[in-house]
Amino acid sequence: MANGYFTKGLPSTLSAPAFVDKWRLRALIAGVVFSAIAVILAFLGEMQNGLGWLHLLRGWLEGFVACFGFCFGAMALLFVQYLSGGKWGLIVRRPLEAMTRTWPLIVLMFLPVGFFGASEGRLYIWAKYADWKDALAKGLITHDQAHAIQWKQPMLNVGNFWWVSLVCMGIFAMYCILLNKWSLKRDADPEPNVAYWRTRFENLSGFGVVLFAALLFVLVIYWVMSIDPTWYSTIYGFQYLVGEPFMVLPLAILTLLGLKKAEPIRSTFRTIEQHDLGKLCFALVMLNIYFAFGAFIIIWSGNSPEEIPWFLDRIRGGWGVIATLDVIFHWLIPFSLLLSRDLKRIPRKMAMACYVMIFAGFWDLFWLIEPSFKDAARNLQLTWGIFEYAAMPAAMFCFWLVYYFGQLKTRPLIATNDPHLAEILEHDYVHA
Repeated sequence: MANGYFTKGLPSTLSAPAFVDKWRLRALIAGVVFSAIAVILAFLGEMQNGLGWLHLLRGWLEGFVACFGFCFGAMALLFVQYLSGGKWGLIVRRPLEAMTRTWPLIVLMFLPVGFFGASEGRLYIWAKYADWKDALAKGLITHDQAHAIQWKQPMLNVGNFWWVSLVCMGIFAMYCILLNKWSLKRDADPEPNVAYWRTRFENLSGFGVVLFAALLFVLVIYWVMSIDPTWYSTIYGFQYLVGEPFMVLPLAILTLLGLKKAEPIRSTFRTIEQHDLGKLCFALVMLNIYFAFGAFIIIWSGNSPEEIPWFLDRIRGGWGVIATLDVIFHWLIPFSLLLSRDLKRIPRKMAMACYVMIFAGFWDLFWLIEPSFKDAARNLQLTWGIFEYAAMPAAMFCFWLVYYFGQLKTRPLIATNDPHLAEILEHDYVHA
């Protein structure tokens, strides 16, 4: 049992309320509906232009990358919280831990990407045309693509794709297991032992956050950037490094806003914590647009023929509309909402900003992934298949939510053996 000093004033129950089961049921129903829509769209797309099932696989890739970000982006936020300290992390710790425990589902979601995308060569031309000389002679790839496949073959090959992906996810899963295991041990400690647990989590998180950033860069090269093997960028990984918490933190806030209807979150999630988390969301909005604009301005100023086609593929042929909306969803709307101190304290307005940020994350992935394919570059086609980017990721996200909500029910929603607990049990006016 946790130390009595820290548990004084807590509600009698720390478990997730019963209505979380209703959330799971709704997410499950939505997942089934979106899955059915995705299959129907695949059939329609196949009849329309023969790309229906291929678009479904591309939509699966987007859904996988997004769900991967929710799971392991939560792990990264836990690292940051343990390193920085502060009471903001206490209230979101259990939702973030629940997200990290969805890692087995993430591994399962990867398997179709690895098998159909890499082994079968349906997503990556470096896998489909490993014999680049023959493909070039038959006119299946360009000289630039053949050159890139040739020189990147030591890295971009099916074997490396599989073992690098699985090893990296295995390392991340190990960190998730340790974070969750130690969190329970900390609560079960009969003494506060603040210094001991702080040092232990800081030591784990310090190296963990650096390793996560390095391995994430490698994974996004394999999973997304290598769709176009001629493309390279040194800032590309940073966009995902920031983009993951950009979606994770809003989901954690929405979870807390929903749980606030009942104990124990009703007594612990005060307006001041909501305001603090809103400020952190605002920081992520600014950091996200900084990296996105930084990538653009570096390539624009360099004006290199090896780099500019990547952006031209994403702003011409109708893609300029998608890019403009991406800026609006990713920056303008959340910036306008979160800039106000008062709006960050209003649950309904805060929820609106969080919904927009999550939607923006999926929209951005669509803009990053689809134009990488030859049939879509500089040619936005409003076909049945293109709607797979809405249906398939939505289905996968809903099934991921089912798992996530289930994990919320397995542990108390408040970490009791924490020095910040007494502070968040005080009334709002104490800190007004």
